[in-house]
Amino acid sequence: MTLTDTPKPEKAGMVSQRVALVTGGTGGIGAAISRELAGQGASVAAGYHRGRERAEKFQEALAAEYPEQRVTLHEGNIGHADDCRRVVQEVIDQHGRLDILVNNAGITTDRTVAKMTDEDWHRVIAVNLSGSFFIAQASLDHMIERGTGRIVTVSSVIGETGNIGQANYAASKSGLFGLTKSLAKEAIFQLNRAGRPVGDGIGLTVNAVTPGFIATDMLSTIPDKVLDRIRAQIPIGRLGRPEEVARVVAFLAADDASYITGQIWSVNGGMDM
Repeated sequence: MTLTDTPKPEKAGMVSQRVALVTGGTGGIGAAISRELAGQGASVAAGYHRGRERAEKFQEALAAEYPEQRVTLHEGNIGHADDCRRVVQEVIDQHGRLDILVNNAGITTDRTVAKMTDEDWHRVIAVNLSGSFFIAQASLDHMIERGTGRIVTVSSVIGETGNIGQANYAASKSGLFGLTKSLAKEAIFQLNRAGRPVGDGIGLTVNAVTPGFIATDMLSTIPDKVLDRIRAQIPIGRLGRPEEVARVVAFLAADDASYITGQIWSVNGGMDM
């Protein structure tokens, strides 16, 4: 048998038997996260806003790839608090519980500060920051009641570095750092208050991941010359792959990651060195 004939080891199934809600879970980084979690044994509730046909095709493909896992779709506008609460309740009603929340949904509306409208600012903050809060708030209530859970939020390297034309996006993604750390502290506080101290159990953790420039549709409209300049800023010298972000999210979502909370994990090819 040659090296190429050696069978690949099966994944450990670190999130086996868990229920995961992934917002923006049918495209780009979100789709990769949904696929990674399903591949490790989780049932996946994929959130989306608009594009029903595309979402259904993704659901069918994921269910066919992992027929032993349940895959459901949940439409909602994360920029609306009521939609956030409704989607969380939908997932709990359909799956019986919610173990993992991945706050991935996000948008961009890029303009320089001089040209940015009130709507440009408010819309991006509403989806990227406020939406992450409202859906985490609803999920946290359920997780505290059960005594366990995982919340992983997808931020961005732009939240650390800023970027010309992205003041709204950078502010929203930077705000997720403070939200993550505050939620992590409150989760432990509320568990203790409810008489459910973490102890040696799997606990209730809240962490964030900050991808760098990842090869998704969001970058597909950028001219090649601009992409070349972006690559030049990345020590590794290439764009990241959605699957590379997904693996870190799945690790943080696992039971075995119970000693990690309130942390920001960079997946950016070394841009913050």
